[in-house]
Amino acid sequence: MESDWSSLSFFINEVTSFIKNLLSSIPNPLPISPILNPQSPSTIVIFTIIAKNFNGLFKHNFHTHTSFCDGSSEPEQYVEAAIKTGLKSIGFSGHAPVPFENSFAIKNALSLHEYCREIERLKEKYSEEIEVFLALEADYIPDITTDFSELRADCKLDYIIGSVHLVKNSEGQLWFIDGPNREVWIYGLLNDFNGGIKVAVSAYYHQIIMMLESQKPDVVGHLDKIKMHNRGEYFREDDHWYISLFKQTLEAIKEAGCVVEVNTRGLYKKRSDSLFPGPKILREMNRLNIPVTISSDAHKPHEVGLLLDQAAQTLMTAGYTEVYFFNKKEWESISLG
Repeated sequence: MESDWSSLSFFINEVTSFIKNLLSSIPNPLPISPILNPQSPSTIVIFTIIAKNFNGLFKHNFHTHTSFCDGSSEPEQYVEAAIKTGLKSIGFSGHAPVPFENSFAIKNALSLHEYCREIERLKEKYSEEIEVFLALEADYIPDITTDFSELRADCKLDYIIGSVHLVKNSEGQLWFIDGPNREVWIYGLLNDFNGGIKVAVSAYYHQIIMMLESQKPDVVGHLDKIKMHNRGEYFREDDHWYISLFKQTLEAIKEAGCVVEVNTRGLYKKRSDSLFPGPKILREMNRLNIPVTISSDAHKPHEVGLLLDQAAQTLMTAGYTEVYFFNKKEWESISLG
């Protein structure tokens, strides 16, 4: 509920600011300033009605986790929340199983097939109200994880998101770079990479490049998530070596023909000051004409639509004029204008 209010509050403040600027240019405007107090009950009621009927810039979410993996709730609750939010489509992207003990992925092949059957059931049940898609977010760990082509064939996926959450070092140890616990990130950096931040971050981006070359995912998930627990302490995003790394990665993305996800989760969970990827990378992506989509990476039903329009605004600031959505069989562009 707190995140719902945060999203509505952002909407209220943005529209309130626009109206105030508009009124300032009108001689002797009507005395409606009490209505423009973002905290007043009348404002909240008025803007709640507007928000429910607001035709947002982007009404799709293609990255969603449920109780089949590390999400909070049954898939149907996310569909109902998406319809209530006004989304036109929702894609489920459970974490594909990995062959070791963990707390985030779909447990095994049996659970995976149960997940697929449930999403297919929801496709049919809600076909008149919203588009529902079956996908997976597949981890890529060299010589460990299942080949993406096997997952596609076995599950008859609509699309697949390729991501790196665990970075493999030269000795085969895995550094977990995700999750809410920063101490885990720091521990892995110190123990798996001896504190060598350049080596560690290079291993992350090179693993993404290997994924692009060998697996050809449809979508690249939260591209620069390696920055989340850094918080500016161990490296700077304007360091020359870091810029060189992400530029190499973007060239590989361009070559592979993938869509890059613009992920809002770091912002609404207050774990990052910017989207995944951030503004500098987005500008370079736009220069290279790399296609993008927008996702909230929802782990709870109320998160399905969080900050999608804020991400769209950020993309326009970076120079983008269009964004991609999945239209049953392929990724198609729609205008951001």
